[in-house]
Amino acid sequence: MVKEESPPASSTPPWEAKKLPSSRGLARKIILWGLALGVLGLIIYGLKPRPIEVELAAVRRGPLTVHVMEEGKTRIRNRYVVAAPVTGAMRRVPLKPGAEVKAGETVLTVIEPGIAPLIDARTQAQADARIAAAEAALSQAGQTLEMTRTAARFAQTNWERVRDKATAASISANDRDNIEREALMREREVRAQEFALQVATYELDQAKAALIQMNMPGSTGQPYEVKAPVSGRILRVDQESAMIIAAGTPILEIGDPTDLEIEAEILSRDAVNIRPGAKVSVEQWGGPDPLPATVRLVEPAAFTKVSALGVEEQRVIVLCDLDPAAAKGTTLGDRYRVEVRVAVWHEDDVLQVPAGGLFREGSAWKTFLLDPATSKARNIPVEAGRTDGRWTQVLNGLQVGDRVLLHPPDSVADGSDVVERQ
Repeated sequence: MVKEESPPASSTPPWEAKKLPSSRGLARKIILWGLALGVLGLIIYGLKPRPIEVELAAVRRGPLTVHVMEEGKTRIRNRYVVAAPVTGAMRRVPLKPGAEVKAGETVLTVIEPGIAPLIDARTQAQADARIAAAEAALSQAGQTLEMTRTAARFAQTNWERVRDKATAASISANDRDNIEREALMREREVRAQEFALQVATYELDQAKAALIQMNMPGSTGQPYEVKAPVSGRILRVDQESAMIIAAGTPILEIGDPTDLEIEAEILSRDAVNIRPGAKVSVEQWGGPDPLPATVRLVEPAAFTKVSALGVEEQRVIVLCDLDPAAAKGTTLGDRYRVEVRVAVWHEDDVLQVPAGGLFREGSAWKTFLLDPATSKARNIPVEAGRTDGRWTQVLNGLQVGDRVLLHPPDSVADGSDVVERQ
């Protein structure tokens, strides 16, 4: 048998044979330490606070106008309400709102005399009896007149005979005067009886008038035409259908739609600063551009109005005249909603800052000013004046060219690093 030979024994321990060369171990350590330092650097960089992105605006000088904004409505300056001049049966009004009318020519409606109330048999019998009585009174007055005339002729003849033929010795002066007085009295009685005959005639006509509607229902008299008092257009028809109408009842309303004014209900604390002649900008009326207007009147009395939140407010009506050249061609009508901006204060050269750059801190106004050297935000107090909602007057605390933060977030504090948002 052949005996296998064993490999020669090594003099190096087994644990030392597994060690890597020293150069490879050093490189591996460098790579590991580099990775660790890189991760640590990334962590430190991620934890480092970054500058806050903000919007900036510059302080400037320029004109500033303070406005009062409020909702308003258009209305026709001169309105004419046409009412029924007499009581009667009005025919249906043929015109509709928007129809054009001419003064003294356009017939708005026709009013006919009203129909007398119906009478029953008892009332008719009484009316017939009154007619018979009136006829009898008329006959009696006629006979009395004839008797009076006969007596008057006799008295006049007697007086003429005495006046022409009697001498002073044949009749006394007293008898002569009595005969003359008798003739005059009889003549006056004739005239009085003639008047009595006319009265009896009128009473008969009045008694017969009560039965005219019953006997001749088609005889209603002369109708009355209601014509337009002014030229313009019909704004509203109050009574359109045919009806029995009383005198003074409104029928329709007429006006000129091109003669418009603006009525705005403004809070009394704002109205005290408005003067006649102030410039007004009419907005949100439906067109692309605002319409110019001018304040004509600030009513001297205020009234109480409850707001949508249930708060009682004192408001004043301010009337504004539209510029005729600008309002020409618009489709504005009566009682259209608009918004008015009334100028209450103006200066041509004012140091001003955007209103979004100011904020309240307690009772003081403050702003964040950008320090151009350190790019840090500085919290400084500002004395603010008037504002138009977009720009605010600066009385103290800022200078022209300073840059302030607009609507700074809550994370911005005094000394925070900021950067302008691109």
